[in-house]
Amino acid sequence: MSDRDRPRGASLEVLRAEAHDELQTVILARCRDGEDPWDFMTELPTVDELVVWMLRAESIRADHDRLPSPARNYRVLRQIALDHPALTTTVWRMLGDLERDAG
Repeated sequence: MSDRDRPRGASLEVLRAEAHDELQTVILARCRDGEDPWDFMTELPTVDELVVWMLRAESIRADHDRLPSPARNYRVLRQIALDHPALTTTVWRMLGDLERDAG
């Protein structure tokens, strides 16, 4: 198993700190490009949403970069909620958003 395929096993606090740093970088870059934060802040994910997407990406990498079917995507996100109870509300909201956008 290569380093790329190995799950990081980082704590939720570390993942949240990484997500926060990433969001701050995006905000800074967009502001430097002259964008008004009031115009784009609602487009950005929350820290917890970004953590969920990061964990989902790790799952995809572990599955040899195969994009999940809608059913597998649901199971992956549900497993994230089970593995990280503090993210449960965020995961279920994201699942609801995905269902709404698909239907």
